[in-house]
Amino acid sequence: MAGEGSNADWMGSLPPALRSLPLSNLAIPGSHDSFSYWVDDKSPVGPDQATTIKRLAKLSLVKKIMKKWSVTQNLTFKEQLEGGIRYFDLRVSSKPGEAGQEIYFIHGLFGIKVCDGLMEINTFLTHHPTEVVFLDFNHFYAMGNSHHVYLISRIKEVFGSKLCTKECVENVTLNYLWGKKQQVLIFYHHPLYEEYPFLWPGNKMPAPWANTTNVRKLLQFLDTTRGERAKHGTFHVSQAILTPRVRTIARYLIRGLKNTLVHRNLPTILEWVKLQKPGVMGVNIITSDFVELVDFAASVIALNDLLLEEGKSRE
Repeated sequence: MAGEGSNADWMGSLPPALRSLPLSNLAIPGSHDSFSYWVDDKSPVGPDQATTIKRLAKLSLVKKIMKKWSVTQNLTFKEQLEGGIRYFDLRVSSKPGEAGQEIYFIHGLFGIKVCDGLMEINTFLTHHPTEVVFLDFNHFYAMGNSHHVYLISRIKEVFGSKLCTKECVENVTLNYLWGKKQQVLIFYHHPLYEEYPFLWPGNKMPAPWANTTNVRKLLQFLDTTRGERAKHGTFHVSQAILTPRVRTIARYLIRGLKNTLVHRNLPTILEWVKLQKPGVMGVNIITSDFVELVDFAASVIALNDLLLEEGKSRE
């Protein structure tokens, strides 16, 4: 990542005028399938895959190919955090057939244990007390009620008093969170969120998905959905990602996601990022694949300077 490490405390370095703005009005860099820097091609295929894929995946070559399309990040949680990433897109699953309640990250193939990832994030936050993260648990697979209770108890155990309790979105500023020594907002796309004060409902973190391989269509979609975002009451994710179709994978089987879609299109996506503006109806959280391949995080963070210019023009 360009300037890697230099963005480890970017929230704490924001000018005072921005610390009192709602976080929903700031520009915040995030990663797509944030945990997928390591996936296990030795374990069974995940329950998020179709039955046909599960059958094919009994061949080890198929799993190796799946890995090329399942990995969307190169950096660990710690490395992403040091580079400035503050929003994490999380998909989780139990491992069918495994005893106990253990939960793993998943994207076609199983990733690391969720608990290990959360502890890595917590260690960073302990050393960087001005930084705030958004953990978006938006897909659950092969999880019954007991699995959810186990996962939620681990979240509480790992982060403790750093967890931000549900609040009016407009009240959540850096100054507000620093005053309470809270650093973690958990979004939990499951009805159980109602039972826990530190779980925010998934509808407070809408993340419209373009589902296209075409970069022009993606950017049109991002502009349209940004223009339709609610003025108040939610955060907003612009998923600046391209999604391979089955025929894309079939055609470029061995090349994988990074070499087929990402390398070629990231510069165009970054140009779009640099033209954006945060604020009430502007961009908020922007996510990308392979966040270190271009100066993604720094470009998103730099957009916040536009809010200062806007403030000066009103004076």
